[in-house]
Amino acid sequence: MLCCMPGVAFVPALLVSWSSAAFIISYVIAVLAGHVEPLVPYISDTGTKPPESGIFGFMINISALLGVITMYIRYLLIEKQNQSSHFVRSSCNRFSLCIGLMGCTGMGIVASFQELSVPSVHDIGALVAFGSGVVYITLQSIISYKSCPQWNTYFVCHVRMAISVISCVAFFPMIVFASRISITKIDWTPGEK
Repeated sequence: MLCCMPGVAFVPALLVSWSSAAFIISYVIAVLAGHVEPLVPYISDTGTKPPESGIFGFMINISALLGVITMYIRYLLIEKQNQSSHFVRSSCNRFSLCIGLMGCTGMGIVASFQELSVPSVHDIGALVAFGSGVVYITLQSIISYKSCPQWNTYFVCHVRMAISVISCVAFFPMIVFASRISITKIDWTPGEK
């Protein structure tokens, strides 16, 4: 199985590194081009206008692909561990993978449809990406607890659950505030709504 082959541990590290580079590079280009203010712009704002939009879209699509690979490796790892321990139903692991793949699809939609060009599609992609991501992280945290202490330490489980809780807490205000505004342009003046 792929998960048992030495060397696949680099994939999650590559995912984090590549995604971080995608955000940082598009941010730097957007700031240098004067397309966004340097103080904490929305991620999508840094990938709205050319040339950073092309770089952002390309790199985030690669991140989505790396996310799929990472989640599939995690799925295979749990399946392999579950053969000897039977700590979680295979259907739960499969469901978690499907939710994760939905999140990666949402990421691809966000990358392919810029915020100001096709806002409704971009927003749906963001909702799918973030919503599925929160559910996936939570399911993986639960699976981690079920596999303790044989396959995980409680410290790792607690860290995963803390990330899950923070993600859940951040998700709901994002939905509330995003639904109250309609962004039709990046630049605004204080007198505008």
